[in-house]
Amino acid sequence: MRHYEDFSVGAVYRSAIGRTVTETDNLLFTMLTLNTNELHFNEEAAKETEWGRILVNSTFTLALVLGLSVADTSQAGAVNLGWTEIRLPHPVFVGDTIWSETEVTSVRESRSRPTHGIVGVRTRGVNQRREVVCEFARSFLIPKLASAGDGFPDTDEPWRV
Repeated sequence: MRHYEDFSVGAVYRSAIGRTVTETDNLLFTMLTLNTNELHFNEEAAKETEWGRILVNSTFTLALVLGLSVADTSQAGAVNLGWTEIRLPHPVFVGDTIWSETEVTSVRESRSRPTHGIVGVRTRGVNQRREVVCEFARSFLIPKLASAGDGFPDTDEPWRV
């Protein structure tokens, strides 16, 4: 788990795992967000488009790519400050597998919170065809190592085995 001191400009992190998008993922996310664009849930309507099949909801793609990057970037209790320059250059379809790649673009101490720093990154999602399906920049507030606990609950109980 990385803290403020662990980041340096130019460092690149690649997700340790990929995630295959399922029909259930797309349908549930689309319905939960009340997205009524039939391109995401009506196979007959989607057949009439240039892609000829259902497209995965683009905000699911964004959330998935971000989620795949968390273990490498913001798992230590970071708070997102903003996203910019979101691009979706290639569509995602059910059955595609996505990985994320993140590059650190800026690192600075927080002026308002001395126990935290601000890290800027750019992240992209890449599918099994080596196509970039999503890319964005984001910044997050992250604790410095000295102010972070490890989150594990201490116990005074002795080992019994």
